[in-house]
Amino acid sequence: MADMEAFLGRLDPDMCVVTAAAGGERAGCLVGFASQCSIEPVRFVVWLSEVNRTYRVARTADVLAVHLLAREQRALAELFGGQTGDRVDKFRSVRRRQRYGGAVVLEDAEAWFVGRVVRRAGGGDHIGFVLEPVEWGGRDTPGRPLLRLSDARTIRPGHPVD
Repeated sequence: MADMEAFLGRLDPDMCVVTAAAGGERAGCLVGFASQCSIEPVRFVVWLSEVNRTYRVARTADVLAVHLLAREQRALAELFGGQTGDRVDKFRSVRRRQRYGGAVVLEDAEAWFVGRVVRRAGGGDHIGFVLEPVEWGGRDTPGRPLLRLSDARTIRPGHPVD
């Protein structure tokens, strides 16, 4: 297992904030497990922890919004990664708007897309949500370095991981 941990320790993926809205509730969390998973058709998968409030809202949502943050947006990352929606309304202090299918989009994100959930798949202690992009946007002037796992390692999770 030490060899696998050495391999995983070398990875430094982009972090993203995933938001979900369903049944009159909204939730969002910082996610490190996310990737494009198909070229044609374009598909993207985000993995949500089953103990996370965002997962509980997302499991009945038709769409999810995925947001990329700039490295300088650490405070936003700390809000969505270091607080739990079970106790805090993470959306109260952020600029946001409702988009396709009722998705909650963070207006200050570097880039974002709303994806229709086309499949959910188990993968251990996380559930993968395969998304078909249906709407997207972002800053007019891209280029700021994105928030990566190495930038977020010191954010203490807002909920236990198990």
